[in-house]
Amino acid sequence: MLLKIKEEVKKQFDAGFLQASKYPEWVANIVPVPKKDGKVRMCVDYRDLNRASPKDNFPLPHIDTLVDNTAKHSLFSFMDGFSGYNQIKMAPEDMDKTTFITMWGTFCYKMMPFGLKNAGATYQRAIVTLFHGMMHKEIEVYVDDMIAKSRGEEEHVVNLKKLFDRVRKFQLKLNSAKCTFGATSGKLLGFIVNERGIEVDSDKIKAIQELPPPRTQKEVRGFLGRLNYITRFIAQLTNQCDPIFRLLRKHNPGEWNEECQVAFDKIKQYLSSPPVLVPPTLGRPLILYLTVFENSMGCVLGQHDESGKKEKAIYYLSKKFTEYEAKYSSIEKFCCALVWVPHDMVDFEARPDKIHDGITGTIRKNGAMADPPFGI
Repeated sequence: MLLKIKEEVKKQFDAGFLQASKYPEWVANIVPVPKKDGKVRMCVDYRDLNRASPKDNFPLPHIDTLVDNTAKHSLFSFMDGFSGYNQIKMAPEDMDKTTFITMWGTFCYKMMPFGLKNAGATYQRAIVTLFHGMMHKEIEVYVDDMIAKSRGEEEHVVNLKKLFDRVRKFQLKLNSAKCTFGATSGKLLGFIVNERGIEVDSDKIKAIQELPPPRTQKEVRGFLGRLNYITRFIAQLTNQCDPIFRLLRKHNPGEWNEECQVAFDKIKQYLSSPPVLVPPTLGRPLILYLTVFENSMGCVLGQHDESGKKEKAIYYLSKKFTEYEAKYSSIEKFCCALVWVPHDMVDFEARPDKIHDGITGTIRKNGAMADPPFGI
């Protein structure tokens, strides 16, 4: 392990990423992380430095929005920045703060290293500054991942040339081993994007399918966490997994039983053939279906296709009622859902345009229109 660390330090020193550091005020330890190919990823434990650093709140792109913007195109090129963070220079006065200690001396970074609290925000700000004129049009960018998209070959060549001209202008480097050009489908942040729409990455489904029944609260959280990442694909997730969610209660959580196992198996069966979702089309009305249960609510956002005859699903969403919301009448639960959906689907600008006569009629019957509940 020591020889591998020494080799990595020498490699980064020779590449100009590192320099020797003398009398530093900040010193961190190395954390070696083995890689699949037998090499070592040299990480540095910057926890003390990070605690002393103010937070940069520059936002990362919303994953759902980025994936929606990419899908439904014919051709894609997926590119990866070569040691992306290391392409940004450290301010000279801050270099010594990145010092780490080894058996062969102390070194600090001349280029921005991984592990710093604000490295992601700094890199995203730089990329947005350089490519803002192309983003959400010809390309999408998520930190060091860049995706060029188009609806035809000629358009794709034009988009790539424009992108490469800018890459050369700002002397950025791409990792050729992780670049794919002219693909009709590809992985993007845990999803598959293609001309059909958006699909769940089969590797994520396989990982869930191979999970044994969880036996501890930590394992339950791990299972539900995996589902949460792909929640937009799962209809009525909260209701389906209600027996499993109950295991996380602070008081009287209960134990894994047959009801939990049925819910566990049902989710796995559902994921054996998950739906293909589509991004919303601007200028076309959205369709929202709401369902309320005793302890939860669920919805699916959809839209008609080009023919206007077939509906396509865009997003599934569900939520557990609070202790007080669960006591509402059915109509009050529907009203609660109508308020909740626009807040949680703000990226889609989903808001009621026409509410079914059955709901408005019941509200009038109950005399609630004079004082609309829940802000409706």
